[in-house]
Amino acid sequence: MNLTAITDPAELAEKHIVDSLALVPEVQGAATLLDIGSGAGLPGIPLAIALPSLEVTCCDTVAKKVAFVKAVAAELDVRVRGVVARAGGQPEREGLPQAEVVVSRAFADPARWLPLAAHYLGPGGRILATLGREVDEEALRGAGVTAGLVLLGVRRLLLPRSGAHRAVATFVRRN
Repeated sequence: MNLTAITDPAELAEKHIVDSLALVPEVQGAATLLDIGSGAGLPGIPLAIALPSLEVTCCDTVAKKVAFVKAVAAELDVRVRGVVARAGGQPEREGLPQAEVVVSRAFADPARWLPLAAHYLGPGGRILATLGREVDEEALRGAGVTAGLVLLGVRRLLLPRSGAHRAVATFVRRN
């Protein structure tokens, strides 16, 4: 279906599936997750498989990608809903829920991502910012403050096959 530029099965497994599953510690215990700019359902579908009680909404602007998400969700019988929408900060108008965890992979830099994601954050929830090699914690803190959020922490990891650096920053609303 031409949903990803990666065609090597081992690279696809690592850079899409393993990379998505790396978020399990930050998502564990949540009831709902909103995956914005989900594409082919990443990280939403792998997280729904790993955490069967998790209710996931995957949204993307490309109908073909959302159709794929819906087909996979039906085939695997996971709690994933696909929505064709452009996340613009108006959840009700867009048909998107507020969720306990709001995440996106490679959607935008944190300074742009966090203010948008905050519109979809449910009470007591958290926003995850997935990052590559470079992590500037001061810049993350500043981006969080601007969006009315607090940086709880940054977890760094390496992908097992390539050794590629990844990081996950977790934010919550300021009290």
